[in-house]
Amino acid sequence: MLPHLDVPTMLLMTAAASLTMACSLAAMQPGRREGMGLWALALMLHTATYILYTLRGVAPDWASIVLANTLLSGTFALVLAAVHQFQGREMPWRRMVPPVLVMALLFAVFIDDYRARLIVTSTLLPLQLLLILWALWRPQPPPQLRGAVLLSVGVALQVMLLSVRGVLELTNGTSVEGLMRGSGMQSLVFMAAFVVVVLSSLGFIVMAKDRADAANRHFAAHDALTGVANRRSLIAALERDVARAVRTREPYALMMLDIDHFKAVNDTRGHLAGDQVLCHVAAMLRTRLRAQDLVGRYGGEEFLVLLPDTPLRGAMELAEVLRQAVAQTPCMHEGRALPVTVSIGVCGGRLEQGDHGDLLIHTADQALYAAKAAGRNRVEGALLPRDGPPTLPMQRPEGLAYPVPFPHRSEELP
Repeated sequence: MLPHLDVPTMLLMTAAASLTMACSLAAMQPGRREGMGLWALALMLHTATYILYTLRGVAPDWASIVLANTLLSGTFALVLAAVHQFQGREMPWRRMVPPVLVMALLFAVFIDDYRARLIVTSTLLPLQLLLILWALWRPQPPPQLRGAVLLSVGVALQVMLLSVRGVLELTNGTSVEGLMRGSGMQSLVFMAAFVVVVLSSLGFIVMAKDRADAANRHFAAHDALTGVANRRSLIAALERDVARAVRTREPYALMMLDIDHFKAVNDTRGHLAGDQVLCHVAAMLRTRLRAQDLVGRYGGEEFLVLLPDTPLRGAMELAEVLRQAVAQTPCMHEGRALPVTVSIGVCGGRLEQGDHGDLLIHTADQALYAAKAAGRNRVEGALLPRDGPPTLPMQRPEGLAYPVPFPHRSEELP
């Protein structure tokens, strides 16, 4: 048998746990709308609820009964709001407000009927908690599974204990002073309330931490402005690809792309317009590449496109597709269309032992220089040098069809 613990002591311990977790959450990530503030506010309401419970028989019944349980319902409503805000969804006012109002009304009506109040709490509060679980896992599971599981376990435990307590207390016939009556069930319920506060709050903190870690990993490998790969991840991917291409004897191609007259855009339209042009070009590139290709921002207005298992001819055909797509699709900024063109240098061939990524970048850069020197808004290509400088110029093939999306597979140029 579970010993009969002192109920006021357990109530105060739960209030202390809620207050401690509330202060901890309030101190985390100030200014970020991830539900932390709402969760902290919910814990403050939970603290007030258990303090009012402790004053049962001392404070007026409207405070220790009606207000206390209304605050408990409000706690669960704010937890639901915190989950929605964490997920970037709108506040579910229709699911938050009515249960709180119903709780206040029914407890005011049944202020002298403990049995009726027990039925209300054993029905309404579990329903609120189930709404939290539904919001957490639907319409799709959260990506932060560790914290979501901890939070779900805490909420599910609370649902189970509230429901079981209601059934057992009703079947055993409890007196009006039932809340403060020490019993094995009461001890279990209030011990569980203490555990649930800690477990659920830790789950929410872990969810926020996992999201922050995922964001850090993303920004460590991606350009913050355009969302494509950054220079560091590009170089790492290129070295891996080169090593594999040398080993498998597959052709490999690399494309260096430069936005024409980009400085003039910044000087005449402003840097916000320049940022918009960068994002526009990056989006155009991403939508026209295979899953195994990689586009990244190499620096400034230059992009690299890595094309595994792609001969030079196929890469040049793709480059022409990209050049035409950019030229035919102006960038919209503040309601105005900004014409954008790009120059592209392409290199490729079968890699040999000792080849490395710098060789590809240097060769593509030479081809890009040739494209810009020839008037910009064009494609130039170069075979990888073996015993001398790159073979230049090698302009884009004429009279070819350029399907989109392009498979990048053509016969190697001689």
